[in-house]
Amino acid sequence: MSRSNLRQMEKPLIATNDVLEPANQEERSLKRHYHFNHTGSPPALGPPRDFLDNRFVYCVISQRARGLSIGVNMNPDKYCNFDCVYCEIDRTRRGRDRIVDIELLAGELERTLALANQNRLREMPAYGQVPAELLKLKEVALSGDGEPTLCPNFAEVVHTVVHLRAKGLFPFFKIVLITNATGLQLSDVQNGLKLFTSTDEVWTKLDAGTQAFMNEVNRSDISLEQVLANILMLGRKRPIVIQSLFPLIRGEQPPPEEIEQYVQRLRELKDGGAKIMLVQVYSAHRPAINADCGHLPLRGLSRIAQRVREATGLKAEVF
Repeated sequence: MSRSNLRQMEKPLIATNDVLEPANQEERSLKRHYHFNHTGSPPALGPPRDFLDNRFVYCVISQRARGLSIGVNMNPDKYCNFDCVYCEIDRTRRGRDRIVDIELLAGELERTLALANQNRLREMPAYGQVPAELLKLKEVALSGDGEPTLCPNFAEVVHTVVHLRAKGLFPFFKIVLITNATGLQLSDVQNGLKLFTSTDEVWTKLDAGTQAFMNEVNRSDISLEQVLANILMLGRKRPIVIQSLFPLIRGEQPPPEEIEQYVQRLRELKDGGAKIMLVQVYSAHRPAINADCGHLPLRGLSRIAQRVREATGLKAEVF
């Protein structure tokens, strides 16, 4: 494959001597941090999610955020209605809390934001060698150990995060909801999302183009039809990001016909009025509980992203 073709396939990346290289300093730091290579080997792990002795708020260096993400664990009980083949959460061990304690969350988030904005994370062993540009706060993510839209006090959590931001104690930060889309129709979730500004984002999962492949990857009783309907509903109201994880399953890549069906679902969403800002194409970067799951090679991910661009006109990036 020529270097010019690689440039066309992956805009955030450039090719040098047939090796994929990030296009800017931030991308180069991410590459060093995660030790990416172009052979398809999974990246070495950076520091794991670090709760900093908190119960609900954690830090992670996120590829897709391109730097520091402060997370809110919306599901401390580890409840999720998906059982994704690539999931890293061990649900055989119960979580410490059943529900997010709002008062405790507020204090933890304020302290963690202070650590980040005062550049004090670098004082901690896990972050001492992390490049400075990756310790700049990129977002506060509503995510965690399960499906965040199933959080029993979702709107209250969102209100707490938004209220802390509005107090002006720290520079303005973006809020990102990372969801499998299955609870977007719930009234409490709808009320919480009304508090989002135009700078906040919702990243919705879409890992399959057919029900059969969704059953194999996400392993849920929820139908693909419902997921697509919820994505379309929200996408008509506000811009969204589609996040699509393609793993190796028992050493096998997703079949080409499945990728075509996946691309068709994206086209249908776009034609139906969904405002899709970006399609994130990536693979499993951390060890899954399921030993059958592996990391899809970068070239395979790039081919999927290229097909998305060709068939839909949407912006697609590989992570």
